[in-house]
Amino acid sequence: MNDRLEVFEGDVSIRDGRIAAIGPAIPEPHDRTIDARGGYILPGFIQTHVHLCQTLFRGFADDLPLMDWLRRRVWPMEAAHSPHSMRVAARLATTELLSSGTTAVLTMETVHDTDAVFEAVAESGLRATIGKCMMDSNPEVPRRLQEETRRSIDESVALRTRWHGASNGRLRAAFAPRFAVSCSRELLEAVAALSAGDNTLVHTHASESPEELRIVRGISGGMNNVEYLTSVGLASSRLCAAHCVWVDEDEQQLLADHDVKVLHCPGSNLKLGSGVAPVTDMMARGITVSLGADGAACNNRLDMFEEMRLAAVLQAMRRTPGILPARDVLWMATRNGARTMNLDAEIGSIETGKRADLIVVDRDRPHLAPGIDPYSTIVYAGRGSDVRTTIVDGEVLVDDFMPVRVDRAEVATEARRVARELASKAGVLA
Repeated sequence: MNDRLEVFEGDVSIRDGRIAAIGPAIPEPHDRTIDARGGYILPGFIQTHVHLCQTLFRGFADDLPLMDWLRRRVWPMEAAHSPHSMRVAARLATTELLSSGTTAVLTMETVHDTDAVFEAVAESGLRATIGKCMMDSNPEVPRRLQEETRRSIDESVALRTRWHGASNGRLRAAFAPRFAVSCSRELLEAVAALSAGDNTLVHTHASESPEELRIVRGISGGMNNVEYLTSVGLASSRLCAAHCVWVDEDEQQLLADHDVKVLHCPGSNLKLGSGVAPVTDMMARGITVSLGADGAACNNRLDMFEEMRLAAVLQAMRRTPGILPARDVLWMATRNGARTMNLDAEIGSIETGKRADLIVVDRDRPHLAPGIDPYSTIVYAGRGSDVRTTIVDGEVLVDDFMPVRVDRAEVATEARRVARELASKAGVLA
């Protein structure tokens, strides 16, 4: 996935966490050799919209439209989280992500106990930019999620001070105002100023559903969502806006003019009935569009292979087959993800000098044969369970389909137990 889109047979040499050489046959000795013959070696997938803390909500919030989904299930369960349950949710999520080929994420957590997520991700080996959810203006949310403006800002700044650049640069911090519906203008303007001052990413939701648009028009004096975010100073190359399903041509032009990054979540948009984002229209305007699974509460899977396939086929249905070809979708999952996270000089392609975030996809599966076109095979036929090896910063984290740092069965068992306790505490039934 370099600029020349080269596909070749050969070796990749990793030294000190970076790609040292690429060639048809690298003769220098190494401490370890991974035999990947017959497999696809790819840069690890980069998911730009995930909620690790929601992984324990899987199966508890199905078959609801967005705002009901938030009010009745997600917000009560987020309010019930403890530091322990946050760690358990993050451990489950990172195990699933790494096992299915995702090596980096941009993630938004809930308003409290975000240190627990940073700690769990640090232990996992995953690369992540993490933000504490900011919510200071929504009386509908449970009391524990109702923040005072200054405290929300101060806690977000403190998290950045503690964690940004930790784990050899693998962990970063972002500002994460949830969406305009639950944030005051004062908070949004403060985040815009802080982001500009220290070049910090801002991770938010925008234009996901018609009901959200109606609420935003009511609180903004009639402005559309992107117009409102622009008016508070947030529209910039640092703004990462999830969904953007309901953006008209004027809003798309605003996104393009300010180099706002769009985070496309096709699986979540379908399951919540939100709609199909105008991805190819936005890309035609030069907007960087990347991919994410969103959360396990609204997708039920964190599998990038599924998001790639859905992204391609939904645009085929919306416009015409081939308008978003497999090669471009794989670019979204790697290069555009890296650009969105402001890490395109470090990850997202297999090139010398870049961080060694790589995966090996096992080709010896019936559903991947004959595999004439690698792009088509990966995007349309691949599955997360095909990932044999996952490497982040040169460390093997999944080896022969098995996680290295954790016991997969133990992670799942603990997650089941804690999820039941969390749902009971929140008053939510499956």
